[in-house]
Amino acid sequence: MSLEVGAGSNTESMGFGEKNKEEVSEAEAEAAAKTPPGEEEHNFDEPKSGGISRKMSESPLYATDQEEEDDEESHERKIELGPQYTLKEQLEKDKDDESLRRWKEQLLGAVDIEAVGETLEPEVKILSLEIKSPGRPDIVLSVPASGKPKGSWFTLKEGSRYSLQFTFKVKNNIVSGLKYSNTVWKTGVKVDSSKEMIGTFSPQAEPYTHEMPEETTPSGIFARGSYSAKTKFVDDDNKRYLEINYTFEIRKDWLPTQN
Repeated sequence: MSLEVGAGSNTESMGFGEKNKEEVSEAEAEAAAKTPPGEEEHNFDEPKSGGISRKMSESPLYATDQEEEDDEESHERKIELGPQYTLKEQLEKDKDDESLRRWKEQLLGAVDIEAVGETLEPEVKILSLEIKSPGRPDIVLSVPASGKPKGSWFTLKEGSRYSLQFTFKVKNNIVSGLKYSNTVWKTGVKVDSSKEMIGTFSPQAEPYTHEMPEETTPSGIFARGSYSAKTKFVDDDNKRYLEINYTFEIRKDWLPTQN
């Protein structure tokens, strides 16, 4: 890269003869004598007009996957959503606002306020996870209490369409902004990351069911093999209801179905 400024880098073409060169040298010497110590030509933070700043950044060119995840969780922890209220408190809080009262009644539905209204923290339990693929039996995944399934959790066929469906139950209080996130690595390199806002849900006796958008597995010899992944379910308060660390495989064909 050329660091020349302007088209007049040739001093002769700008009219600098020998006499002018001597005058310039004397002027430079006089300016140097007036420059206080420590303020020599090493300040690259404030370049002169037409100059180029040469200050180097102290931050790395890119962040690692772990750093990105830590920064994201740190940012989420800084969000203050205000105080929480029990269901009874929420109903009493805006009882004079007709529109809010109707919205809350619609959200809560047939919730037994007497049974859950005094509990502050919501409880979300993921009951089941299923992988659905057209023309194939659903793959039902059991969720271990440790959050770490042993061995390969499931196998997908390359180039196949699939979607994830899960059922969950909400107890005690309204869960606000329930989110799903999933990160996938292959040989230690992050190859996919996805997030989806599931929504806000009130406690109820019947479980909720949510199906993720359909996706297609990658295909080709480099796509086959073993992957590691992390799936999380959190809410707006960054409360984590489930975290699963697992491995899965992409193969040339589906595994034989078990009758």
